[in-house]
Amino acid sequence: MGILNVTPDSFSDGGQFASLDQAIAQAQQMVQDGADLIDIGGESTRPQAAPVSLEEELQRVIPVIQALRQGSAAIAIPISIDTTKAAVAQAAVAAGANLVNDVSGGTYDAAMLPTVAQLGVPIVLMHLRGTPQTMQQLTDYDDVVDDIIHVLQARANAAIAAGITPDNIILDPGIGFAKTHEQNLDILRHIPRLRALGYPLLIGPSRKRFIGDILNQPDPQQRVWGTAAACCAAIAHHADILRVHDVAEMADVCRVADAIWRT
Repeated sequence: MGILNVTPDSFSDGGQFASLDQAIAQAQQMVQDGADLIDIGGESTRPQAAPVSLEEELQRVIPVIQALRQGSAAIAIPISIDTTKAAVAQAAVAAGANLVNDVSGGTYDAAMLPTVAQLGVPIVLMHLRGTPQTMQQLTDYDDVVDDIIHVLQARANAAIAAGITPDNIILDPGIGFAKTHEQNLDILRHIPRLRALGYPLLIGPSRKRFIGDILNQPDPQQRVWGTAAACCAAIAHHADILRVHDVAEMADVCRVADAIWRT
C-alpha cells in the first residue's frame, strides 16, 4: 500500500504532494514502482496534528481520486481513502475509491460503520487511543498486544453488527499511535497473535519515530532501510498489507522477503 498524503502537515512528507499535479504524479510513480494499492489521505494523523474540516478534507482528496480514475491520469489498482469521516468515505467511494482506511477503527464518527456497510467496500480498522493531540500520553497498557487484540476484536464485532461482512474487514494494530518505542517493537514481535484473530492484517511501520530512535535518525525520509527491516519482520510473521512511503525500495524488500518466508 503506497501512501499518498495530500496534506500540508504530514509527519514525513507534508506539502510534497499537496497540489493536484503533484499528487497525480506521485500516484503514477508509485504504481510504476510496484504498489498494489494507493492510500490517499487529506488529514494528518501525526502527533499534535490539527483537525481538518469536512469541507477542506473533501477539497483535498476528491479531485485526486477523480483524476486517478478518469482520462489519461487514470490508474488501474485499487484506491483506499484514509479518513475518519463517513461523509468523506462516501464521497471518495462515489469518486472511485475501493476501500476505507479508518485510523479510529470507526469510533470517531458513529456513521462510519453503517456507511461502509451500505457501500459494500472493505474497511481497515486500526487500534488507537485518544486523538492525535492526546495519544502520546495514553501509552499505559498492562499488555499492549493483549489490549490491541481485545479492542480490534471488539471493533470487528461492531463492524459486523453494523452490516459489514467479515471478509470486508482488515485490522491494523496502529504502530506509532498511542504506543511507545518498546510497544511498537512488541507489536512486530507478536504479529502471529494478532493474525490469529482471523482477519487480514495491515502493518504501517514506514518512517515511524521508533525507527528513528533506533537509528538515531531525526529525519523521517532517511529511515528507509530501518523501515525495510520492520517490513521484513512483518512479512516473516505473515502480515498481509504493508503501508509504506518508499514503494520502489519496499517492493524489492517484499519480493525477497516473500521468497524467503512466504513461498
